[in-house]
Amino acid sequence: PSGSTKNLFSPAIMIEWLLSRATIISLAVVGGVLSMLASWCGSRNLISEQHVAYLNKAAYVFMAISMVLFIAAGMYGSENQG
Repeated sequence: PSGSTKNLFSPAIMIEWLLSRATIISLAVVGGVLSMLASWCGSRNLISEQHVAYLNKAAYVFMAISMVLFIAAGMYGSENQG
């Protein structure tokens, strides 16, 4: 193994990936799609109310993680610019 290959699971690379714009936007989009899917399925009685609630909880988890990473990216970016 040569030293020129990067370890994709190193903490620095993982943090950069987690705080990347694409990751944050993707998490928010997945949350939005899950929320819309829960609403759509619930209004047409395609799934039980319990499953609608699970989908909504999953949507909120994805959106919350996206918001936390967005804030962290802003703080991380301001620390690295100075």
